[in-house]
Parts: sequence; C-alpha cells; structure tokens
Amino acid sequence: MAFIEAKDGTNLHVKDMGQGRPVVLIHGWPLTGDMFEYQTVALLEAGFRVITYDRRGFGQSGHPASGYNYDVFADDLASVIDGLDLEGAALVGFSMGGGEIARYLSRHGASKISKTVLVASVAGYLLKDDTNPDGVDGSVFDGMKKDIREDRFAFLQSFAKTFYGVGYVTKPVSQGVLDWSFVLGVMASPKATIDCVDAFGKTDFRADFAAFTVPTLVIHGTGDKTVPIDPTGRAAAKAIAGAKLIEYDGEPHGLFATVPDRLNQDLIAFLS
Repeated sequence: MAFIEAKDGTNLHVKDMGQGRPVVLIHGWPLTGDMFEYQTVALLEAGFRVITYDRRGFGQSGHPASGYNYDVFADDLASVIDGLDLEGAALVGFSMGGGEIARYLSRHGASKISKTVLVASVAGYLLKDDTNPDGVDGSVFDGMKKDIREDRFAFLQSFAKTFYGVGYVTKPVSQGVLDWSFVLGVMASPKATIDCVDAFGKTDFRADFAAFTVPTLVIHGTGDKTVPIDPTGRAAAKAIAGAKLIEYDGEPHGLFATVPDRLNQDLIAFLS
C-alpha cells in the first residue's frame, strides 16, 4: 500500500516492510521517512516490521496549502495506524516526529501502542517564555522562516551542517549524507517547510506527557544545538512516568546518521 488517505483526503505516502512486531518511524523536519535508512535496515534484520511515512507536505505525501499543526499530524498518524490495522505498534519519533507521538497519545490513546521512543525529540516545549526559561528565543524561529522564504535551498544546506554537527574540524557525516539530506529537504512543500517551524517551535507538549502510559525511552544528544536537551529530552524523561533517558554525550541533533550503530543497538534492545 503506497498511500493512505488522511481524514481530509490528503494522501500520505507509506512504506511497509518486513514481518514481526510493527515499528512506526516518524521523521523529522524538513526530511522524509527515508531519513531512517540506517534504522530501517537494522530493524528489518532484527526481525521487526518497519513502517515509515512522509508527513503531509513532505516527500511523496500530498502537499496541501494548510493543516500544518500537531492535531492534524496526530490524526494523520492515526490514519496510518488504522489504515494498516496495526496492533501493539511501537512508535519511534525523531525530532519533530516526537511531537506526533505526544499528541497522538493525548488525542487517540495508547490502546494500539506497545512502546514509544523519543529521539532528539521536540516533545516538551521549545519556545522560551516565562514558564520555559531554557527554551529557544522566538526570534530564532522567525529568522528561520525569513531565511527559508529568501532562499530555501541555501538555508537547507546551512541547516544540515548544524543538524549533523559539521564544523571546520568536526566531520561526523560524509558529504554524501549532507547531499542526501538536501535532496530529501527540497522535496518538501515550501509552505509546509515554513509553517512547520511554528508547529515544532511553538507547540507546548507538556500537557500531553500524562498520556504516555506505555514504556518509553528518551534518547538525546547533549551537544544538540537544533533541539536543546533541557526543555525537551530531559524534561520529557522527568515528566513521563517510568521513562528511561539515555544521553549521548556531545552528540548533535542528527543521531540517526552520526551514530547509527549506537542508536540502532539502543532501539533494538528497548523494542525487544
């Protein structure tokens, strides 16, 4: 099944591979489900059924003009879970994808979910305000949207370097990974790319944490400059009952490509 129809008729592009216990991988901004290349291979080889899908507005899913908020994203995830008739599914959300998990659980419950994993996730609250002093200043998100409007392509190239922690000395990923990430990013609707900055940057998920009633693993890099660990990973692990936190010392945001073997081992150990 290449596409599943969301409630509003938007087509969601889905890849469903393998047999065994289902694991749904939910991608980050501004990429597609294909960002989980390393994880998909490892999970398939470990005997899991692996489902990835492109968020609306990204990759090969439909590119509507509106609907880029987490209530809609959560309902899209529900459409994928229901459309594939999944039971006992594990949900793994990277970055923006962690927000889908939080909002899905609060809107739809955990009856079809066995475990959840938040990887470098935005779940918590990214925006700095009086209740969230460790958050990111709103001017950062405004600047991102301005740069995307002016030259989305240059923005994506620059953003990828911060995303993976690439500097003058540090080269955690190859030029090929940077080029691949650019290709995935340019597949997105420019409208979705802009609107989702507010969605992941300004949505408060703290009230959603009470809906996490299944075993939960939180993985986050302490060197993450894209999604700082304090208002997100550490806050989530503290607020979710029984959650386990694994901190990757010094690692940047793009853990799935900078330390894929370590991430894969931690995922498989927890999901097994």
